[in-house]
Amino acid sequence: MPGQVALVTGANRGIGAELAEQLHTQGWTMLLGVRDLGKGRETARAIAPGSERLLPVKLDVSDPDDAAAAAEWAAGRVEQVDAVINNAAILYDPGERAISVDLASVHQAMETNLYGAWRVCQAFLPLLRRSEHPRIVNVSSEGGSISEMTGGAPAYSVSKAALNALTRLLAGELRRDRILVNAICPGWTDTDMGQGGRPVRDGARSVLWAVDLPDDGPTGGFFRDGRPLPW
Repeated sequence: MPGQVALVTGANRGIGAELAEQLHTQGWTMLLGVRDLGKGRETARAIAPGSERLLPVKLDVSDPDDAAAAAEWAAGRVEQVDAVINNAAILYDPGERAISVDLASVHQAMETNLYGAWRVCQAFLPLLRRSEHPRIVNVSSEGGSISEMTGGAPAYSVSKAALNALTRLLAGELRRDRILVNAICPGWTDTDMGQGGRPVRDGARSVLWAVDLPDDGPTGGFFRDGRPLPW
């Protein structure tokens, strides 16, 4: 299938679905990474009924086997993947405190928010290396900014801080492959996790800035709306 190809995880709602729609409108072929294929197909129909450039794929990032299976599935349908957008995330817990939080919930958050993104990057790296302009975009949060932390939301904040650290490691290791890797905060956005925030389309635009970077653009950075954030 010709043209640019992007994988978006957590693609059936919120920012993930908006990212898929905006990129599809720009002519991209979209791999819609979803835990429930039925919901993925519903999302594809809602964006553009009958489009051959919207391809739902089962991808529960917390499942160690799903990422490899999804990458194998994708390799049979597209020549390369130009952008991997690690959007899937869980467990915003502002009512919890680090001194008392159930560590099982922290483990759960890490499994999706850190390890999920990590295993997706590893699985899709061969397809990224086939791209002329490869990008990895880790959807993070200012809640993961260590310099700004004062308490609260421990599972979410620690998992996003760890995702930021992974961003730095991948950026350094993949520089020779010309793969730009950045962490992006979409801002407080009106989704299931961030009700009452700014419109979803604006949060998605913040993420797409990193997809659209030129080849000599920044890598290993942490940004919101194209502006650097403190680590």
